[in-house]
Amino acid sequence: MRKKESTDYANEQSLFQLCERNSAISMISGRWKGQIVYYISQGYDRFHLLQQKLPNISETVLARQLKELESHAILIKREIPNTVPTGIKYILTNKGIDLVPILDSLCNWGKMYADGKKITLAADQQF
Repeated sequence: MRKKESTDYANEQSLFQLCERNSAISMISGRWKGQIVYYISQGYDRFHLLQQKLPNISETVLARQLKELESHAILIKREIPNTVPTGIKYILTNKGIDLVPILDSLCNWGKMYADGKKITLAADQQF
């Protein structure tokens, strides 16, 4: 967490006021958040299932990313009734469900323009 008195925090708040895009990007920034949202949308809604799908993520990082997504109301966690120990599953909110096609579009954009792929200018653009 950043200190609220820090220059970083002040700059972030200033950017958020300029455009909501910056706030949206901040909500989903993080190496694993896009994949976590995607896998939950595909039914991998338990902690251990997410760990199986993301074998390179540590438990600590997964827990932190889930908590951050929950703090932004992208997902909620619910207890699974009649389980011992108490089971938890993660459910996307409407906000999270609306995010899935955006993440799909970002994935497609990344496939087209990933590092090393040729980029050309539109016919009417000049350097």
